Amino acid sequence: MKRRLIGFVSALAVAVGGSLAVAAPAQAAPAVMITKVYYDSPGSDRGSNSSLNAEYVRLTNKRSTTLNLKGWTLRDKTGYTYKFSTNFRLAAGKSVYIHTGKGKNTSGHRYWGRSWYVWNNTGDKAYLRNPSGTLIDSCTWKKRGKGYTFC
Repeated sequence: MKRRLIGFVSALAVAVGGSLAVAAPAQAAPAVMITKVYYDSPGSDRGSNSSLNAEYVRLTNKRSTTLNLKGWTLRDKTGYTYKFSTNFRLAAGKSVYIHTGKGKNTSGHRYWGRSWYVWNNTGDKAYLRNPSGTLIDSCTWKKRGKGYTFC
């Protein structure tokens, strides 16, 4: 009788223990996310600085603390890469726009300094990586009538 009881208790422990397994935590949202890409600036693509600057990527800090983006990169499928080369602090809940053309960098707007477009109007992918090269976020799109996408 004692053996049966021990066997029963052992089997019960295995069954209960198996059902009490801890579920894996849900994938946490990235600290910084690509929230909008304006890949097709309004008007003809003639390469004027104002047209280039109407092409942009918006990054948003989703954390409750300020983040330093020094060394972070934003790139397209071709390999064109923008790098935050200086200490750039993105406040909690705030966004920064990375414009393709030239301009004066501020806390809300950064300028790539390019003389031609980066983001393909027919479809492309934006990659955001931290200084160690880890992919933090990405955004893919295909041609849509609006010329922009929310990610």
